Amino acid sequence: MRRWPIVLVAGLLVAGLAVTALAMTPLPYYGLAPGQVIEVTDFVDVDGAETFAHRGDLYFLTVTVRELTGPEWVEAVLDGEVDLRDREVVRPQGVTREQRRRQGLDQQAEAQQRAIFVALTRLGYEPEIDGAGALVAQVLDGTAAEGVLEVDDVITAAGGSPISLAGDLVAALDGKGPGDAVALTINRLAADGSETVVDVDLTLGEHPEEPDRGFIGVSLDTFEFRAAFPVDVAIDSQNIGGPSSGLMYALGIMNLLTPDDLTNGHRVAGTGTIQRDGTVGAIGGVRQKVFAARRVGAEYVLVPTSNLDDAMTAAGDEINVVEVATIDDALEFLAGLEPAG
Repeated sequence: MRRWPIVLVAGLLVAGLAVTALAMTPLPYYGLAPGQVIEVTDFVDVDGAETFAHRGDLYFLTVTVRELTGPEWVEAVLDGEVDLRDREVVRPQGVTREQRRRQGLDQQAEAQQRAIFVALTRLGYEPEIDGAGALVAQVLDGTAAEGVLEVDDVITAAGGSPISLAGDLVAALDGKGPGDAVALTINRLAADGSETVVDVDLTLGEHPEEPDRGFIGVSLDTFEFRAAFPVDVAIDSQNIGGPSSGLMYALGIMNLLTPDDLTNGHRVAGTGTIQRDGTVGAIGGVRQKVFAARRVGAEYVLVPTSNLDDAMTAAGDEINVVEVATIDDALEFLAGLEPAG
């Protein structure tokens, strides 16, 4: 009988260690939570042109993405501002954390260049930005691209439209859904180093986050990217990844280089990718971004058209959601604001 206390303590210790181990083991889920809210001009430095300070604010919005343990999963389920995503959606099988981080930083770098191009173009400058196609950096397992595209393929056309930047391919697929076919023209390297032009028809799969959107299933970079800007604009993103700050970078740069305050003294937040023609594209985590905008007291939040419905579910009565399809929509809205009191 005297051994029973020892057995009981040992059993409790083992159980405690097991519970602790389970609590520290990541589950196959990520949590999306509201992230940083950053005034655009805090990240922008301009050389070669006069800049102007204004009373209003233009914020870009971020999302915190974290792999969850058991207790964190429970907390996320109970938190109305957090959305859960399967691990395969955020980091597909075969993609390492470092690869995911690197891809986000590459997307951010190109988004910055497109934003600078759009801002300077709207201000009357003649900037240049170009590339030699969308380079396939990775093909995701089990997606439409598997068996059709290869790593190091350079996509030069989609649906008959030329592709020079990685973002051009994303824009070319806008509005297409699962099951839609897209014709791609590819420059492909053979084993002997020679280059051939290949035409392929690819049937789009389902986007892991948005079932109505078509999905190829590749990671992209711009091949032979080049840019020449008449004004030196530098953006320090401080390791923030992804392309979704493009719209607000463009507006912030314009505001910095314009004597009149685009915001008319208001606090305006926003999100959305930007293409060279000024088109604003869809982004992920829009609900979390709207919650973040509410926290800093933004009066308005600009969101892409395809994200409008989700944005409205997070807005409540505390912020005005403004739908924008292009940067010109955003500029028209801002121009119509009455000066803040």
